[in-house]
Order: sequence, then C-alpha cells, then structure tokens
Amino acid sequence: MDYNSYAKVMKALSDPKRVKIVDMLSNGKLCACAILEQFNFTQPTLSHHIKVLVTAELVTVEKIGTWHYYSLNEDIMTVLVTDTLKLASASATSIGGEVKGQGEK
Repeated sequence: MDYNSYAKVMKALSDPKRVKIVDMLSNGKLCACAILEQFNFTQPTLSHHIKVLVTAELVTVEKIGTWHYYSLNEDIMTVLVTDTLKLASASATSIGGEVKGQGEK
C-alpha cells in the first residue's frame, strides 16, 4: 500500500465508532441489524460509517436476499498491520516498498 492509500485507511479508522465496527467484524460476518444494535444511532448513520469503511476497502459487503452482510477485508487488514509495523520500525523498507532514507547528517 502506498502512502496515500495508507492515509486513506487510517482516516477511515479515525472515528471510534468505525473502529468498533471493525472490532465487531473481526469476529466474523455480521448483518447491518446486528451492528446497529450495538450503537445509539440511526440506520442512515450506520450506512455512512459502513460506506467510509467500504471505500477504504477495509470492509466488504455481501447481499443475501434482502440482507446486507459485512465482513473484514482480510487481505487489506494484513497489509495494514504489516505496513504499520514497517512505518513504526527501523526496518530498511518503507510502506511503499521503497528503501527508507538514512536521514540528514
């Protein structure tokens, strides 16, 4: 993931409600109604939060009949964790796969 994509994902996770949704989905696929039960806001507000997470590619949507089921995009979550470790470490490779600079002397 490049820096722009990483920033987009982190921006999507900048809201505590969206972090809670991601945490809930870490246990498996959920329908919108099950997610909504854990919050004190309306369906349109949930739709907004889900849209942000889907746009950031953190969450996928599956429609079964009239129900929408949400789950984590495991591939993106793995890349996010890996890139966060690269960003926060002294490794030689940056999150874009480039070699990190040595800094100014």
